[in-house]
Amino acid sequence: MKTKRDFLRKIVEEDLASGKYEKVITRFPPEPNGFPHIGHAKSISINFGIAKEYGGVCHLRMDDTNPTTEDTKYVEALKDAVKWLGFRWDGDVKYTSDYFSKLYDYAKELIKMGKAYVDSLSEDEIREYRGTVTTPGKRSKYAKRSAEENLDLLERMKNGEFKDGEHVLRAKIDMNSANMKMRDPLLYRIRNAHHYRTKDAWHIYPMYDFAHCLSDYIEGITHSFCTLEFENNRELYDWILETLKVKPPRPYQYEFARLNINYTVMSKRKLLELVEGGYVEGWDDPRLPTIAGFKRRGYTPESILNFCESIGVAKANSVVDISQLEFSIRNDLNLKVPRVMCVADPIKVTIENYDGFEEIEASYYPPDVPKEGSRKLPFSKEIYIDRSDFSENPPKGYFRLTPTQPVRLKYAYIIKCEEIKKDKNGKITEIVAKYYPDSKSGSDKSGIKVKSAIHWVEASRAKKVELRVYDRLFKCESPKGIEDLNPNSLKIIENALVEPSVIESDEVRFQFEREGYFYKDPKNYSKEKPVFNKIVSLKDSWAKKVKPKKATPKKEEAQQVEGEVKPLSKEEHKLFVWYTKELGLNSEVANTLARDRNLSNFFEEALDEVSLATTLANIISNEVARELKQKSLRELSFTPKDISKLASLIDKEIISTKIAKDVFEQMSKTGTNPEEIVKSNNLMQISDPDIILPIIDEVIAKNPDNVKKYKDGNSKLFGFFVGQVLKATGGKANPKVVNELIKERLAEG
Repeated sequence: MKTKRDFLRKIVEEDLASGKYEKVITRFPPEPNGFPHIGHAKSISINFGIAKEYGGVCHLRMDDTNPTTEDTKYVEALKDAVKWLGFRWDGDVKYTSDYFSKLYDYAKELIKMGKAYVDSLSEDEIREYRGTVTTPGKRSKYAKRSAEENLDLLERMKNGEFKDGEHVLRAKIDMNSANMKMRDPLLYRIRNAHHYRTKDAWHIYPMYDFAHCLSDYIEGITHSFCTLEFENNRELYDWILETLKVKPPRPYQYEFARLNINYTVMSKRKLLELVEGGYVEGWDDPRLPTIAGFKRRGYTPESILNFCESIGVAKANSVVDISQLEFSIRNDLNLKVPRVMCVADPIKVTIENYDGFEEIEASYYPPDVPKEGSRKLPFSKEIYIDRSDFSENPPKGYFRLTPTQPVRLKYAYIIKCEEIKKDKNGKITEIVAKYYPDSKSGSDKSGIKVKSAIHWVEASRAKKVELRVYDRLFKCESPKGIEDLNPNSLKIIENALVEPSVIESDEVRFQFEREGYFYKDPKNYSKEKPVFNKIVSLKDSWAKKVKPKKATPKKEEAQQVEGEVKPLSKEEHKLFVWYTKELGLNSEVANTLARDRNLSNFFEEALDEVSLATTLANIISNEVARELKQKSLRELSFTPKDISKLASLIDKEIISTKIAKDVFEQMSKTGTNPEEIVKSNNLMQISDPDIILPIIDEVIAKNPDNVKKYKDGNSKLFGFFVGQVLKATGGKANPKVVNELIKERLAEG
């Protein structure tokens, strides 16, 4: 598999070329508090992949600093995931807990330098003292403690003399820093809990930011690759290493976009809720995005790695369509697995003019698959076909078996229906048929023309199997939690029939022709009770997110747009129908675009750049339309390509729609690229809960009356709280994050 040269690899190449490092050493440092998911697979492929490509090594390190959530079963799941994906870590598995003594010594060194202190403020006071993005923080009075007092308190904290939360160790940096992470961050907290490795030896545990950079340094890591949510942490990463004056070479942190997939949740907390709530079978439920789930469903390591390769390594977050992942497994299996026949909903067919028994030679693979292999298909006068392959009253275009239309049994003979048998309820129970003896596939001399071939199994030798047909676990693209679960995510078919070669074969994956790709369930499969998991359908059965073609829309009856006296012209109506029916725009926006040829041309040029129809249409029908009332197209300071970039910034949640209006104003005045405007003016949307929560707490504290009214049932006040937080951040806070955090805060107490 050829790997693209992304920005991380360019950094590695430059560091090696300059002699900054002699050897590349990366690490994959997961927390053992849940099973790894597809997002971890991306991180695994990056860290292990880059190390391998440049002749280096990669460490597997368990970031086990929270004893209340960690377990050895998660450690084993993480190790299994790395091995299953085809990678090997350097040396033994490493643990942050192995470095607890060294980390403690580093903490004491910071205290002696006057760069750390034991704080005794409460959690609420610490949050209050931190300040907000618009107001500076205030340092705790306990920061004045002497080094001797701090060292004594830290030792007593370690020995278990205090309750959880009674004291913390904080770095002494800058309570006025624009980066909230630098406002005297926590380095250690008390956890009087049993650790799965160190047992009860420690009563304090290091925070991620303190342990991570120093663990990297202790292990000699050169490149510390993290996802974008740790971008603000990088300044603290550097501060700790620089303040301690560690000897070179030292590691540096670089961030890449995390993996987000629609119809999927990646939050460990939400995945744990699904598992512990019994909504799924376990961490390896084939509907979950865990690596164990994909493995049990039948995905191959190659398909996962090909998927990670196809989405690339980016600097901005985005959402990947799940159909891209499904394409990867479908594409991988297409050239690997044998084709066999399975009848999911059997209906008996008796061929009255056939006597005896024969075995028909049939290839496992079609001509376009460069593999060899065949099996014997038993054939007799009693067979089963799928109920969907017979229609007593066929619709137009139905080419399978009907009372008047013969059909070919794949690899075998042509049959025609002679009689239909039904039960007392009118359900078809059996079809009596005749076959044409000289119509055998490969030597057909019957002269009979048929339009399709259907799959079948011989009655006496067919094997009964259970099919577990999995669909997407969530019914909407951006699920929030259990309330968005798809009630039809699992369908069990108990009486399906397969040809005998499926059970006799050592193969574990098959293409059941016309049904999809299936896998022998490793937990429940036995020859006595075969269970197959559906891996993926043969084609994408969900609507694909593709750019609509500029085809001439179908003619429809003229539609009167409310508020318009002049009816749409024939050409305008075609555009209106395309915009509403194909692109999903609302009628008001579609009407605005369709009636103005300059706007519609501008819109379609922007749509050629990026497939974000709704976002583009809203910007163009409002902001661009306003500009065009005063200027000609030639006089505009921006192009359709510029507007497509602005829409992408909104879609990737780098900026909010409110900030986008300000960016557009600058674009229209200066002609500056929107990405440059956002960067130079620091307009990036704030999504970090650590930054937003103090602001929410401040708003709630200032409005006790409205809090009470809200909790008494006045739900309309929720918008008030959201508005106040957005106002306090100048519209920079991510509204989705604000909504979720306010809900959590107002639900407390």
